[in-house]
Amino acid sequence: MYMEQNLQLEKRLNIGAWVVTAAVLFLVALMRRVKIALPEGWDFSFLPPFHATLNALTALVLIAALYFIKQKNVQMHRRMIYIAMTLSVLFLLSYVAYHFTSEEVKFGGEGAIRYVYFFLLITHITLAALTLPFILFTFIRAYTNQFDRHRKMARWVFPLWLYVAITGPICYLMLMPYYP
Repeated sequence: MYMEQNLQLEKRLNIGAWVVTAAVLFLVALMRRVKIALPEGWDFSFLPPFHATLNALTALVLIAALYFIKQKNVQMHRRMIYIAMTLSVLFLLSYVAYHFTSEEVKFGGEGAIRYVYFFLLITHITLAALTLPFILFTFIRAYTNQFDRHRKMARWVFPLWLYVAITGPICYLMLMPYYP
């Protein structure tokens, strides 16, 4: 009976994960086309370094989560994952707010560095979009006590999430000289 309840909860949470994923992807697509004027005197130029910091912290917390689960410290692993999820939500909210209100900054580098930047940026964006639902599904598996299924997903979702969290700050650092 308990497992059946978990599977029913999982199904409802999976629907929520798809709804969240669709909403995020819709907003990200829309923010390139729609700009909202900020009130006089407001300035969100502090947000790009904040985004990079949130991503860097997420990467560190994910590494800590991996360390704790390897040590069989499930409680600390769980805490680290909750922190990583919270940091990622904060990132998404502030990222969308920034891009709805600010003009896009173009990379001005030339030569080989341009190819490196665009490779990192494209893989970062693509993997962020593709992994979002799977990060949520992996979390849901653990939340509903389906630890075998959680482990199977986490083995391939974790490195992708970590890659996204690391490449975000790298892209920011490469783009930083071109901010006004």
